[in-house]
Amino acid sequence: MFKTITYLKSGNEIQHRAFNVINDLGIPNDLAQYNPVLCGTIPISIDVDGSDLDIIMEIHKFEAFKHQIHSLYCKHDKFVLKEKRIRNTLTIKANFEFELFGQPRAVEQQNAYLHMMVEHHLLTSYPRIRSEIIRLKEQGIKTEPAFAQIFGLEGDPYDELLVLGRKLGIIDIPTVQ
Repeated sequence: MFKTITYLKSGNEIQHRAFNVINDLGIPNDLAQYNPVLCGTIPISIDVDGSDLDIIMEIHKFEAFKHQIHSLYCKHDKFVLKEKRIRNTLTIKANFEFELFGQPRAVEQQNAYLHMMVEHHLLTSYPRIRSEIIRLKEQGIKTEPAFAQIFGLEGDPYDELLVLGRKLGIIDIPTVQ
């Protein structure tokens, strides 16, 4: 469902705007070789004021990717391109009105995608929690900690959400990344 952004066209107003902005920037075409996938709160309708558009991608040629991202988006306000390690994985992040996030693994194996799939399942299975998640987010609590709080998950909420996803059979990854 989330592999392309076409579902945004039939969504809420923010999803419609996200669809238009992503297409206006040409991201689906310009970055197609990296399998871009929109992740986060907007696809699953738990966004709040200030929620950003997070697009994850699979990259292996870091220098070529950085050059392409820089040439496409460097003229945007507040453009920043960083290379860092996240949980021992080399990662490229570009921020402007989006966050572009690339790692050398399939998008379906990246934590942002896995978290979103677990969260989507929980929101679908327990629709009454949506308003509580949004309320917690409006209080400044990040998404994964909000879910952990509602479901009583102890420990690192980012890891525990993946553990819960495996227990429920939503995701199939051998270990927490």
